[in-house]
Amino acid sequence: MDELERIKQLAGIDKEPSMGENLSLTGTKKAQYQRKHNIQPGTDEWFKLWFARPKLTGENPMPKNK
Repeated sequence: MDELERIKQLAGIDKEPSMGENLSLTGTKKAQYQRKHNIQPGTDEWFKLWFARPKLTGENPMPKNK
């Protein structure tokens, strides 16, 4: 991939907008998990669900799914 194509991809104007994770699927799964387990916005559990970075820290934002 040449430099111009990489810049287009990073800017989001490339032909193929996917750069990995499909955010709509991830958000849907998290919202379903939140409803199923009655997680209220603003609680510690809610913040962990929505703002955890599992690829960075290794933590599991949805531990009750096991």
